Amino acid sequence: MKIQYSEENSKYIRARKRVDELKGFYWHLATSVFVIPIIIVVNYKTSWGFQWFWFPLFGMLISVIIHGFVVFGYNKEWEERKVRELMEKDNF
Repeated sequence: MKIQYSEENSKYIRARKRVDELKGFYWHLATSVFVIPIIIVVNYKTSWGFQWFWFPLFGMLISVIIHGFVVFGYNKEWEERKVRELMEKDNF
């Protein structure tokens, strides 16, 4: 038995998913902005001779950049094309 969704319902689901993705990205960015200064202070207070805070800073920066690419549509055309292809394949 197939369940048929209306176009309006489909748009709502896509919009809801997009909002969740954006919210996740902004939380990721906010926690990074909050945690990095704490790490720097901890490194300064414990052993400033070896500045180990650079390692988590670059790791967090790379993770925020990758998350941004995923959320803001880097290579989204490929995903859309593949979804359409699979949907057409199921119709036949």
